[in-house]
Amino acid sequence: MNIKQNYLVLAFAACAWTAGHLDGRAQSNNGGISEQMLNEIRKAQQMSPTDRALANAIASNSIDNLAKNHANATELDTEFSVETPKQSITDQKSSGRCWMFSGMNVLRADFAKRTDSLRVEFSQAHLFFYDQLEKANLFLQGVIDCADKPMDDTRVQFFFKNPLNDGGTFCGVADLADKYGLVPKSVMPESFSSDNTSRMSRLISSKLREQGLQLRDMVAQKKKAADIKAEKTRMLAVIYKMLAMTIGEPPTQFSYAFKNKDGKTVGKKRSYTPQEFFKEVVGEPINGRFIMVMNDPRRPYYKTYEVDYDRHVYDGHNWKYLNLPMDDIEKMAITALKDGKKMYSSYDVGKMLDRQRGYGDTENFNYGALFGTTFGMDKAQRISTFDSGSTHAMTLCAVDLDENGNATKWKVENSWGSSWGQNGCMIMSDRWFREYMFRLVINKKYVPADILKMSEQKPVMVTPEDPLFQND
Repeated sequence: MNIKQNYLVLAFAACAWTAGHLDGRAQSNNGGISEQMLNEIRKAQQMSPTDRALANAIASNSIDNLAKNHANATELDTEFSVETPKQSITDQKSSGRCWMFSGMNVLRADFAKRTDSLRVEFSQAHLFFYDQLEKANLFLQGVIDCADKPMDDTRVQFFFKNPLNDGGTFCGVADLADKYGLVPKSVMPESFSSDNTSRMSRLISSKLREQGLQLRDMVAQKKKAADIKAEKTRMLAVIYKMLAMTIGEPPTQFSYAFKNKDGKTVGKKRSYTPQEFFKEVVGEPINGRFIMVMNDPRRPYYKTYEVDYDRHVYDGHNWKYLNLPMDDIEKMAITALKDGKKMYSSYDVGKMLDRQRGYGDTENFNYGALFGTTFGMDKAQRISTFDSGSTHAMTLCAVDLDENGNATKWKVENSWGSSWGQNGCMIMSDRWFREYMFRLVINKKYVPADILKMSEQKPVMVTPEDPLFQND
């Protein structure tokens, strides 16, 4: 037997031993689907004629259409006992900027209430430009801060997995507007890439990952901190150019004349910087005026929590969340709505939403009856298992109260265009609101003193990997 033949025999023997070894190991593992188990599963199916008819229907139709509870599809009551003044509906298009649209809805509603007659719509593109630039810096500086950790470290992977995104929370509106000011939408309108963010975001994310690796190499080579900072600045200049080419470069000065609620120009045009315009329409800084409350039944109530890196600006604020029962959240929301104040709020709109009517109710669909099973997790269990979380921000604008002052239904201004739902708004039953509402940002003046004091306690730090914050 020559050397080649000898090698082939040995290789075959090795493969045979490996296969047998792995096969034996598989046979001793009781966690797989065995033939016996598969037979038991098949026997359990024994579909009735009704089941087969349903299977045929499901194969050819929308699950939601088949599961829709038509007894719950009666004419929708659109009257509300407490409603804030209406304003124009916005459209975030194919982007994840609901947090910005909702936050700006609150700011422009406050301005309209304060001036009584003037109206303004802010440029989302302006603030989005700086949001993306700040998030790029947050990533690059985060990579530098964690450069001594291995690539498979949890925090390093957190940065490289999502170097850039278009999602966020109200803390982004507060930090960005306080820092960069605001401009009217007519001064910096939307671009294709601000309306359709995915391609731009993927390209910039790819560039950031490349830059992040370069910064890690510089740290590993013991480069001076000043040199690393200078290189980061050069990298951000590349990102700035990409953003300017896709979104447009934000103005540093502009002229603008306000319009009243009838659309007529009031006074002469004035020259503004974005910071001067912010002072004119918003006044004092946003940070410090609001608190964010949340309903997370997994955790103790009346405690504050802070999500690490849940911010848009590296030197900005992680938002603190005061965890409260829904009863407390509803009382504060009702108080603010009675005073004509709209509020930033967030929900899981993927659950039990009749999109055609723009109506959220826990009885809209009966998926259990359709499939002959139950879906029995409560709110805490849904959060813990990543089944539910805060996915979409909208502007709370109305509530309907019964004779005892308790909420029966709520209304929000959405940012999916005026043709969606109820003229751009969504109505939700109180039972849906309690199950799928998560956060509310509310001015401190509407917060009881004892709750306000609780919000000032030292927060418990929560990691950004927490299930409740995966969809921000």
